[in-house]
Amino acid sequence: MLNSIRLQNVVRRLSIHTVLLAGSLIMVIPLLWTLSTSLKTPQQIAIWPPEWIPNPVKWSNYIEVFGAAPVTLWIRNSLVIVVANVLGSVVTCSLVAYGFARMRFPGRDALFILLLSTLMMPYIVRLIPLYVFYSQIGWLNTFLPVTVPQLLARNPFFIFLLRQFFRGIPFELSDAARIDGCGEFGIWWRIIMPLSKPALAAVAIFAFRDAWDNFLAPLIYLAGAPHLRPLAVGLYTLRGGGGQLPDTNYLMALSTLMVIPMLIMFAIGQRYFIRGVTLSGIKG
Repeated sequence: MLNSIRLQNVVRRLSIHTVLLAGSLIMVIPLLWTLSTSLKTPQQIAIWPPEWIPNPVKWSNYIEVFGAAPVTLWIRNSLVIVVANVLGSVVTCSLVAYGFARMRFPGRDALFILLLSTLMMPYIVRLIPLYVFYSQIGWLNTFLPVTVPQLLARNPFFIFLLRQFFRGIPFELSDAARIDGCGEFGIWWRIIMPLSKPALAAVAIFAFRDAWDNFLAPLIYLAGAPHLRPLAVGLYTLRGGGGQLPDTNYLMALSTLMVIPMLIMFAIGQRYFIRGVTLSGIKG
């Protein structure tokens, strides 16, 4: 009987791992195909059936793509947007989350519910009013529409994530700090922030992903400023060729360059990312 139960457990685990492995392979195939195509010549890409391992490998595609398009400029623009979004999200969203999680004031819960209700409003619904507003104040064709809102705690999901984590930190630590004469800002900076590294890392990864992959907002707000295009918009402008990048191997090389920072970011913060999301989901 015991052996039968053990056998069932082994079969169950083997089945689960097989399904997960198959799903992982399906998810990674597009990435592998992009990488493979980025190392081919146009003639190798046209071969049928396709070859997964190019022979010879053309590493020069990654060098030539920088000469065929202003990739360096696009990367610089993307980094400007990313840095502003990550720093703004981590600092300002944590300040707002601290107020909702650790401070008592009239209407706190009602304001928090109102904040969460904005999650149900799709961004595309706000796009036209925001465009009109930014046009009236002269922000179009500048970095301001894609950076300043994040500096003002615009993302309610980040606030919710951090608020849930902050509520799990013992309130006795804050009380002890107040007895020692520490103000609310000092408690947030010296106690809450150092103890919230997993949640902050999760927010930073999410913010990095959203800013690095952000396509619609820069496409709309920076349409009249080609020199401010980030990498995502720059890649889109070249997908039709236009006499600049007619070869698929260059497009795939540029696509690979866009994926690499996200993979590195997640690999570095994976442990904190998983802890932050898990703990934020069960606290409070």
